[in-house]
Amino acid sequence: MRRAVVVHGLDQAHDALAAAERVGVAVDLLSGPGAAAYAGAAWWLAMTRAARAAYAAVAGRDILDCADEAGIAVEALRAGIRAIVFEGAQTQAERLAAIAEAMGAEVLRSRLPALDLGRPGAARRLEAWLGGK
Repeated sequence: MRRAVVVHGLDQAHDALAAAERVGVAVDLLSGPGAAAYAGAAWWLAMTRAARAAYAAVAGRDILDCADEAGIAVEALRAGIRAIVFEGAQTQAERLAAIAEAMGAEVLRSRLPALDLGRPGAARRLEAWLGGK
């Protein structure tokens, strides 16, 4: 079973991956809502690549939330992001899905259920969340 964890920076990504390694599960790293617009694809790629390099044995996707910004979503895919959230219009989502498929990427139409490490006390619940409790 794979769970998602919302991370807002490198330290939180390391925490999520280290916990997943201890529990022995894969974990999807999910950006904050709309992070593509305020932080950018380059930041997300650099941060997730650095974190995954430190925990190479932990499988999972790195998912950048593009909200309803189709242009930003295309830029993210072109930058090398392999999984995005896009909650915009269906016609735009279909076009993005075609672009993503050609690039070996995927478009999620909504955010995954996730533990947000930016919330107070979330870090204490991380291993239980990853373990399915």
